[in-house]
Amino acid sequence: MSGRHPVAVIIGMMGAGKTRVGREVAQMLRLPFLDADIEIEREVGMSIPDYFAQYGEPAFRRVESELIARTLSDFDGIFALGGGAPMTPAVQDALAGYMDEGGRVIYLQADPKEAMERANRGGGRPMLDGGDANARWMRLYEQRDPVFTALANVHVRTHGSTPQMAARKVMNMIEERVVHVDVAGGDDYNVRIGEGAMNHLAGVLGPGAHRIALIHTQPVQRHSDRARALLRQAGYEVSDIVIPDAEAGKTVTVANGIWERLGREGFTRSDAVVGVGGGAATDLAGFIAATWMRGVHYVNCPTSLLAMVDASTGGKTGINTTGGKNLAGSFYTPAGVLADTTTLASLPNDIFIEGLGEVAKSGFISDPEILRILREHAAELRAFDGASLLGSPLEDVVDELIERTVRVKARHVSADLKEAGLREFLNYGHTMGHAIEKIEHFRWRHGNAVAVGMVYAAELASILGIIDDDLVVEHRTLLDSLGLPTSWNGGSYEDVLALMHRDKKARGNRLRFVVLDAIGHPIHLDDPPADAVEEAFRRIAG
Repeated sequence: MSGRHPVAVIIGMMGAGKTRVGREVAQMLRLPFLDADIEIEREVGMSIPDYFAQYGEPAFRRVESELIARTLSDFDGIFALGGGAPMTPAVQDALAGYMDEGGRVIYLQADPKEAMERANRGGGRPMLDGGDANARWMRLYEQRDPVFTALANVHVRTHGSTPQMAARKVMNMIEERVVHVDVAGGDDYNVRIGEGAMNHLAGVLGPGAHRIALIHTQPVQRHSDRARALLRQAGYEVSDIVIPDAEAGKTVTVANGIWERLGREGFTRSDAVVGVGGGAATDLAGFIAATWMRGVHYVNCPTSLLAMVDASTGGKTGINTTGGKNLAGSFYTPAGVLADTTTLASLPNDIFIEGLGEVAKSGFISDPEILRILREHAAELRAFDGASLLGSPLEDVVDELIERTVRVKARHVSADLKEAGLREFLNYGHTMGHAIEKIEHFRWRHGNAVAVGMVYAAELASILGIIDDDLVVEHRTLLDSLGLPTSWNGGSYEDVLALMHRDKKARGNRLRFVVLDAIGHPIHLDDPPADAVEEAFRRIAG
């Protein structure tokens, strides 16, 4: 945003704790804080109840709207609005303009009973005057809640939270990174990256769904427990569906079992799916969402680095068949992706490292800054320890790598949802990588196989004179420094060649590869000479 604008604007019902939480957030972030009601009283020289009594609500709303418009264009802290302010059309327009420039309007969603008690204790609320205050509060809530929900671009539930706990939730959401995926021919969505991103779950799903199929694997139980709690707090009925871990969960047998269960439990087109876990779990969750009732809402909550930067984003869903990986699937965009980086704290070192394979790929095909960050922090990344990640300097590095990698994917997906052209470049290293995975019966992890696949593609390009040997060395050196493999000898050339011919990029009987002719500039390589294809295989066999 250009000029001075609030870091965040907090809205909510009377008694939601906007002032108290807003002050806490401002203190945590070392930012100034303004409360619209206090500023109005200072400006008019009297209390709000007195102003209401003397001039009436319409006059008050005009003063309020003008003050909010001025503050939105000349204040760079945390700004809390009065309970009724967002109901005024002029304020709604001002907030929409603020959000268009990247601003965050945070709806502080308090428990109605807690908010009513605080509102009654506080007094001085003219909108509650005249009769049963609780009944008036509830009538206002019924009017305002749908408007606030639709207006805000951040929703924070504070049920049972202390002001400090609520403030930390708000702070995490303010500090998170957001990548907007603008899909040509599909629905747009956001990828939210940061601590606490999963708190957006109910807000992304919206009020339309009644039942949620929560699809996850056993190893991510603590994260699925959190998702389930958030969903139930928001009033959804949750069906807990545990699938086998990794690629074993991506089969037609598993999918069929889920379809049968959804049928028994009466899932309709208005219900939704949430996938929690690694790339295989989010692939399957998306596939179920795409195929049930010809398509229902779904949200991905990736818990591994690989899933955050690759599988959960882009709208490619699928399952494996005996013929190969992801051969049955659909292009179907999620309602949102919530990459909650607190989940990385439970990630084993080897699972984190494999995710760096996809990160490096995005650097090679599109963003050289990713490669610089990886080189500069290779030792720390290779020594990754989830227990010490949160709050460490490495957390900011990882967050930036995730954001940059997702932006690379978003650029390719936005222009080419269904992999007709540009999006194919995201498959750099995948033709060989998928063959390795299939031959190894998926014992090799995807990011590791892609790392070897990138070295193979670089060797092939070098053999054909498309790049020089220095770029091959750069591939090998960087990937090795991160702890990723750069060679493989687990199968015969004949078996690899047969699988590469089945690759989704293949055209008829002609092989088709993605290679680089320079860093950041991928190209298609169609039907390369057979001897070059075999020589490149020999070079990665080690």
